[in-house]
Amino acid sequence: MKFRFLLLSSISILAIFAVSVSLVNAQSANDVLVNMAPDNPAPYENTTITLNSFVSDLDSVLISWSVNGKTITSAIGKKSFSTTAPAAGSETIVVATVSLPSGPMNVKITIKPSVMVLLWQAVDSYVPSFYKGKALPTESSKVKVVAMPEVKTSSGIVSPQNMTYAWKKDYTPGVDGSGYGKNFFLYSSDYLEDSNNISVVASTVDQQSSSDASIDIATSEPKILFYKNDTNIGTIWQNSLPDTHKIQGPEVVEAIPYFISPKEIRNPELVWSWFINDDPVYLTTFRQDLMPLSVPQGTHGTSKLRLDISNDNKIFEAASKEINVEF
Repeated sequence: MKFRFLLLSSISILAIFAVSVSLVNAQSANDVLVNMAPDNPAPYENTTITLNSFVSDLDSVLISWSVNGKTITSAIGKKSFSTTAPAAGSETIVVATVSLPSGPMNVKITIKPSVMVLLWQAVDSYVPSFYKGKALPTESSKVKVVAMPEVKTSSGIVSPQNMTYAWKKDYTPGVDGSGYGKNFFLYSSDYLEDSNNISVVASTVDQQSSSDASIDIATSEPKILFYKNDTNIGTIWQNSLPDTHKIQGPEVVEAIPYFISPKEIRNPELVWSWFINDDPVYLTTFRQDLMPLSVPQGTHGTSKLRLDISNDNKIFEAASKEINVEF
């Protein structure tokens, strides 16, 4: 037999390595094209350089390869060459000498890896105090990505504030967020996609050194957990309430919406809708996250307790939680 309850009262790391590459051609910049795989090798990563030409037949000419002034290999049609990228902040100079019928051509490639660290934060995603995890972005959340490049030149490490940044969101240039000294990027997550790709190229003012990185930031669904709120000690955080919770007498259930926005959960944008056995319950107190419950003496049974939270300004943001309460 079922009975209704009575109300008692109403803040990635992700580290990515990039490479600064310069190409110097002794004759014509259009004669030989250079491809490097991977495009941005990490320090000590195996790197393959390939030459192509729409003007000359490279398969029939002698091509010599040297690393830091030392000839490594030489052969007819040797269009590809592999080497190991140096340590971060160091550089390796690879020179391909192509013996064309019109004369030798030197192609110079400078491989100079740099370290880039990208950190991100969902700035308006709510998590309770002392939560050990990271606040996750949900649909239409505001996210801040900070670039921390470590680019070394002959003068030392370049300050991140003294570099120029070109940001992209989902491969589209973020013009408003790019520019000199703009080592952070703000964006709103896309409600039509389950993740967003953020990339950046950080360059020195003289354009001689650069570093780039990218990161995929996934969106999550907001969720609600119920906890017991004790009159004397407050929220009991050790364990959330299970799907079936038994009460012995008057009790207060506290709802915690993880990852919902805005970050201030008492913001009037958020609409809290409580239900007992699918019948709406209207709280008259300021604390819409607290549901006080009591049981008429001598009654026993099970009731469903449900909470729906929606955002008036974000139609795609909503969370719901339901448990069975035995008494």
